[in-house]
Amino acid sequence: VQLQASGGGSVHTGGSLGLSCRASGRDFSINDMAWHRQAPGQQRELVALITAVGTSNYAPSVEGRFTISRDNTKNTMDLQMTSLKPEDTAIYYCYAVIRYGDSPYGYENWGQGTLVTVSS
Repeated sequence: VQLQASGGGSVHTGGSLGLSCRASGRDFSINDMAWHRQAPGQQRELVALITAVGTSNYAPSVEGRFTISRDNTKNTMDLQMTSLKPEDTAIYYCYAVIRYGDSPYGYENWGQGTLVTVSS
């Protein structure tokens, strides 16, 4: 399975951006999906996670500003980001736990990063 992220770009403080992630492959299902980010010189951190049934959780730093969603019929996940701040600047990574066929085991998959830059 491949995860393809799209979106991102550059905005000014207070602006909005959207990210999308699409999983493609054969004979798979998806458990949790999430967005992580990594700012220069910092460790990768979890931004938002959404379970297969739609339960979502957010990092305190983005709560109320970011919204994660998914479409299980299309194997896609979105992240709508509003009220963006310079500290949101980072490379954002799509993440999913994939099950293959009838296997009960999930495997972590990462997409390529997409850059979000917020300037003051």
